[in-house]
Amino acid sequence: MYQKKIKIFSGRSNRAFAESVAAHLGLPMGNAAIQNFSDGEISGQYLESIRGCDVYVIQSTFPPGDNIMELLIMLDAAKRASANRVTAVIPYFGYARQDRKDQPRISIAAKLVANLLTTAGADRIVTMDLHAPQIQGFFDIPFDHLYSSAVFIPYFRQKKIPNLIVASPDVGGIKLARSFAKKLEADLVVVDKRRPRANVAEVMNIIGDVEGKNVLLVDDLVDTAGSLCNAAAALMEKGALSVQAAVAHPILSGAAIEKIDNSVLTKLYVTDSIPMRQACSRIQVMSVAEVFAEAIHRIYTDESISSLFE
Repeated sequence: MYQKKIKIFSGRSNRAFAESVAAHLGLPMGNAAIQNFSDGEISGQYLESIRGCDVYVIQSTFPPGDNIMELLIMLDAAKRASANRVTAVIPYFGYARQDRKDQPRISIAAKLVANLLTTAGADRIVTMDLHAPQIQGFFDIPFDHLYSSAVFIPYFRQKKIPNLIVASPDVGGIKLARSFAKKLEADLVVVDKRRPRANVAEVMNIIGDVEGKNVLLVDDLVDTAGSLCNAAAALMEKGALSVQAAVAHPILSGAAIEKIDNSVLTKLYVTDSIPMRQACSRIQVMSVAEVFAEAIHRIYTDESISSLFE
């Protein structure tokens, strides 16, 4: 199928996802070894020649920090092994929430991660649903930004939910919610909230009318699930018939799954960009492996990526 050599490798953060991407491409997984020394230090090695190859290293960078370190080590090893082009495929781009100085004396960690990836040897970045799309500007190398809407939109169109309205859980997510609303031919409402401190959200107001509507909340990630569950409760209090959510990245830290189980949400749809740490009857995982596989194919063949989402 391929004339030039193309090889797919994976870190340990989401091996099953990488295998699914490789299967969609009709390629075997590349042979690499990642191991820890007794003190926890990470070592990475390619167990086959990658000289002159188009190498794709698939690794989400959710906590712990070992996931980022693994990716950096694999990128560095690929460059030192004379790979022709090294692409970091990052289904979930960690530290994207730290994209600016909104408080005194804090780090812009997203920029730091961008510098690390470039220094480690990445020639290109592929990721999905960045928390802050402007992070693309932190890189001086090609950057392909994919969207989970390529999976979510066809699914919800097929469901044909009556009296559908799309909601953004905060002002910052209006652009994403507006895109869903336009493609689903639905109206848009916004949950006005404030954050007194990190990982804590308080709903202040609902901008728009949800009475008698079936609400679809959309967001890029769900971490503690407090914001999502509070928004769903506020929407129900304002007269919504039901609330379900579509969120790209299921971080689901702490008691997030318990909160979702006890919430008014009828269903939470997420992608497999991050592996689920435990099952939950209210959460349905939808794979975006085929989207990433198609993007990799188009990068390899020098075709347009943006046309995937038109």
